[in-house]
Amino acid sequence: MKQIFSKILSIFLTCTVLFTTTSFTANMHFCCSKLVSLSVTGEAKPCDEKLQNPENTSNKCTLGQKDCCSTDAFINIGKDDLNKVSFELDAQTLVFLKAFIYTYINLFEGLEENVVPFKNYDPPWIQKDLHVLHETFLI
Repeated sequence: MKQIFSKILSIFLTCTVLFTTTSFTANMHFCCSKLVSLSVTGEAKPCDEKLQNPENTSNKCTLGQKDCCSTDAFINIGKDDLNKVSFELDAQTLVFLKAFIYTYINLFEGLEENVVPFKNYDPPWIQKDLHVLHETFLI
């Protein structure tokens, strides 16, 4: 599960870097405030003359009017000033990190069971009960 998550995250980060560093332009052609043509690879195609309707003489926007159509461009400028990050460790820092990680991991390790040091030894045999013999009892 951890490897799958790591691969998904690395692919996502790679696509993010690729998208932010790539420059592209999208050209859009509008007629009567409606998108007619969109092009990412080149110029957007203007309105066809066949679509114009000469019968429509109202003051509304028609395809024949020059002021009605417009071409806009959306430009995404990529970043070229990416910096490589280098992470170098000297010997003292590496030894410190190893010791810190080792002690931090072992800090939370508990004993799996209670350790009884005298578990394998038998108690001594009592030949006489001294408390009864001397008649000393705790009250």
